[in-house]
Amino acid sequence: MYNFTTPDKLLMGSNIVAQATNIFNGLGKHALIVTGPHVGKSTMIATLERTLDRDRVKYTVLENISGEPTVAMIEHGVQVYADAGCDFIIGLGGGSPLDAAKAIAAMTVLPGSIADYKGVEIDDPLPPIACVPTTSGTGSEVTRYTIITDEESGVKMLLSGKSLLPKVAMVDFTFANGCSPQITAATGLDALTHAIEAFISVNAQPLSDALALSAIKRIFRYLPTAYRNGSDNNARRELAIAATQAGICINNSSVTLVHGMSRPLGALFHVPHGLSNAMILHTCLDDMEMAARHNLARIANYLRIHAVDEIDASEKFVQEIDALLNKLEVPTLSEFGIDEKEYMSAIPRMTLDAIASGSPSHAPREYTADDIASLYRKAYK
Repeated sequence: MYNFTTPDKLLMGSNIVAQATNIFNGLGKHALIVTGPHVGKSTMIATLERTLDRDRVKYTVLENISGEPTVAMIEHGVQVYADAGCDFIIGLGGGSPLDAAKAIAAMTVLPGSIADYKGVEIDDPLPPIACVPTTSGTGSEVTRYTIITDEESGVKMLLSGKSLLPKVAMVDFTFANGCSPQITAATGLDALTHAIEAFISVNAQPLSDALALSAIKRIFRYLPTAYRNGSDNNARRELAIAATQAGICINNSSVTLVHGMSRPLGALFHVPHGLSNAMILHTCLDDMEMAARHNLARIANYLRIHAVDEIDASEKFVQEIDALLNKLEVPTLSEFGIDEKEYMSAIPRMTLDAIASGSPSHAPREYTADDIASLYRKAYK
């Protein structure tokens, strides 16, 4: 049996935040807007505030989500929520504010620290959550997941539960127009990783397969365009659709090896999430190629990559991934500035954290600690 879920409302289009009517006032009377310092000073939050004013919804702005969210940020957000008398939450920004919004919502109800809920299914009734992404990558607006960094342990915690799935996802195609080429590439490759991993996951299902293929095709076609010309509205539109499609895919079919290995890499060496996925994507896909051959060949055929047989198609798709990474100028781990000696000494810990995340268990073949450690070494070189 397949179980396929999405937010209660999924709204997509150009300038829809400005046009939204009676959406947010259906969630509550006083919103906590969770965002970052850049978006907090942008026209995007001004647009959202005008919409809330029009619908007579009070709001308090929390703009301290600088970088990927931490336990301390979540605790501060919970305090602001309580002090202001808020009754629902809006996440506005990239993946970090959206993840923070979910975690803050959870901790307005749950006892203890957010760190206590690693590996625990969060099903308790929470304040309503609305998510408005400003990048085209994480798909957090349509998933039941949030990633929070525990500063004490240095671990990026993957938290999940049906209660974390937003009530409303509002994808405004115009909101990603100001993204730099580097952010465009990293977020787009994050979405690509989501779609590919969901398609080759042992939990793949027919509905997510269809969305994954569509997302992959859009990203291959439009990500290089948006990288070269960030003001190309059509490319931005297509990437926003693709990122949401890919988010729905992982919400229903999960990620696999790449995400499992990238989270420890990001936590220990402060590599942004999308970039850490991109840095190891080719290495991981090359290793999974034989086990995932049939599905990788299906992707190649969908992209109309000419091949003589299934083996050729699968291998050529992996080559196309490498070519795309080069086209988008994704740095290697050493080019990013990660010291080789420090990196190699961290491999045992990263390996354990990757396995503990559970994500590699969804890969098309079994991965041991030795396998993952070997891939970390290969990825650096």
